Amino acid sequence: MHENIIDALRRGAADEALTAAREAVAAQPQDPMAQRLLAAALRLAGDREGAVEAIDRAVALAPDDASIQLERAGLLLQERKLDEAEAALARSVGLDPNQFPAYIVQAQLALARGEIEEAERLARTAARIAPEHPQLAAVEGSIALRRGDADRGLAILSAAAKRWPWEGTLRHSLGFAYWAKGHLAFAEEAFRALREAKPDSMSLRFLLADLMRQQGRPGDALAELEPLLRDPSATPAMRRMVGELELAAGRNEAAELHLRESLLEHPGERRTLLALIEAWRRLGDSDGARGTLDRLLEIHPGNVDLWRARLMFEEYASEGAVAVVDRWLAATPDSVPALEARATLHDAAGRGEEAEAVARRITELQPGHAAAEMRIVRGLLSRDPEAGIEHIERLLSAADNEQASRQLRQALGRALDIAGQPAAAAATWAELHVELAPRRLPLPEPAPARTEWPRSGELSEPAPAVILLWGTPGSMVERLAATLQGNGLPLRADRLGEDPPDDLFQRFSTIRQLASGEADPLGLVEEWRAALPARGISDGQIHDLLLWWDNAALIALRPHLPNAQLVFALRDPRDMLLDWLAFGAQAPFALETPMAGARWMADVLAQIADIHEQGLFPHQLVRMDAVVDDPEGIAAALAPILSSGLRPLPAERLGGERLPAGHWRRFHEPLGEAFALLEPVARRLGYAAD
Repeated sequence: MHENIIDALRRGAADEALTAAREAVAAQPQDPMAQRLLAAALRLAGDREGAVEAIDRAVALAPDDASIQLERAGLLLQERKLDEAEAALARSVGLDPNQFPAYIVQAQLALARGEIEEAERLARTAARIAPEHPQLAAVEGSIALRRGDADRGLAILSAAAKRWPWEGTLRHSLGFAYWAKGHLAFAEEAFRALREAKPDSMSLRFLLADLMRQQGRPGDALAELEPLLRDPSATPAMRRMVGELELAAGRNEAAELHLRESLLEHPGERRTLLALIEAWRRLGDSDGARGTLDRLLEIHPGNVDLWRARLMFEEYASEGAVAVVDRWLAATPDSVPALEARATLHDAAGRGEEAEAVARRITELQPGHAAAEMRIVRGLLSRDPEAGIEHIERLLSAADNEQASRQLRQALGRALDIAGQPAAAAATWAELHVELAPRRLPLPEPAPARTEWPRSGELSEPAPAVILLWGTPGSMVERLAATLQGNGLPLRADRLGEDPPDDLFQRFSTIRQLASGEADPLGLVEEWRAALPARGISDGQIHDLLLWWDNAALIALRPHLPNAQLVFALRDPRDMLLDWLAFGAQAPFALETPMAGARWMADVLAQIADIHEQGLFPHQLVRMDAVVDDPEGIAAALAPILSSGLRPLPAERLGGERLPAGHWRRFHEPLGEAFALLEPVARRLGYAAD
């Protein structure tokens, strides 16, 4: 349906686009894209007022979708006397002046679809009609932003805003340019000026609230949105956003109320459900959670997310969990997620054969289901490793995509290991890493060893607790992070996500710059602090999961962040290398060869040994060797660091079982040279030589 509207808009067929867009909105009134397209069609038909109303409805349905806000900016232009100049110019070159809005709308749509080159082509055409039009400058600035060139976008929009200071479109786009550059306070100022001129603008209130949230001011953001909630037409998305802000402000009861109302209106919204689960967890309201979810499941028995949420409020593998899965399967007998839950319960109860039977049923319903096939393979390997190998090889021959093939080859390596063929297993895993290396980050070059360090700073007053958490690939540091996060602590793992902070702990260049004296240590720490509000940290207390570690960072931390504590996850270095080889790592580093990985790991672990032996900085070594697959053991290992008890995570949230401590000895022959590189640092860290 959307394609027909877009095609009509591209052709400039206003009536056709408008008819199709109205049909789409009637069919799916909660679809923000349908409202966006209706706005574009109304604009093309000359109904600017109707277009603004339509785009405002899209904003209400998706208040935190920045692309909709950008489109709205294109509808706010008050053309004033530029109409006459545009028409005169168009007549002088024999062009239809009515086509200019069409080109601008099409360019905005192209930007929304991510078609940057098409947007540029349309902007060039529009420039032939009205090269001095402020809306053209807004489009050109937006194109630069979409290309990732925030500096150029900011330059274009700043110059245009000075030339046409009354134009709301330019100020709107300028706000986004500041936002893209991370200048949140300037972006807020730009949007606030617009909101003062249009106090009833719902979209501007949403923008301001989001900027305040990112600056660690959830209370101000709530105050900005509060008038909208008095409107009886407040959408579930509005209530969700307010509920999330209430959570950020620590007002958990108010958050639960707004989020529950939003979920009852729109039970398919996963983001709302996740936030509501967190509110219930903070309130300790398991009964309220069960009641709300059970009511929703009576109406929506096919909603997988609701069933999974309902299971979260039962003890793992308890009778209550079994009863929930029984109800789930009664409602949807062929639901693969429900069968997955059943297999997990069988495994937890030690009923491996029954779990395998359920896995076989899953593969009947969904051939090639990776987790079910792996469960079948595990069963075969426990009984007959050779049969397991043959089964994997059959699956490999039928694999129809690269990801499935990689998973199967990784499993083949494990099967060869179990079958007593460590050389073949190591070769299989190493081959996978060679193929993946071009898509991974290069290993950061460690700084040269040093013997002199800046004096440690002293705290003049109590400071927020800061934990910097790291471990080499294979250390299972991610299980420590998951346990912290599962207990509601301020763990941030965004360095490994799609939108990492740009600070000293993210840039590899920090190592060289600090070691050479090129960087300002205080400036780097202040930069890290300044980025915390945008990461959802308003009080400075953070558990920061790092992408890399190098002792060069101590040049900044010792004098300027004395309230921090380093926490290193640790296992026998040879087990960590083997785990990295066999299972990969959360940190996307390239393992070009086992020798290259061992050489890098030996250098970095030697730095950690220096910290430990010389007391260079407050730190803790969390030895994972005996607890890597033990949720209670992991929680107990972390408790002394936090001076409080932690709840263990359910075992399934840790992921699959890993190789047992000391398993590296089985690979001594194929990986002996790599293990020899690690032996000296292993001994320094307290592990036996062999």
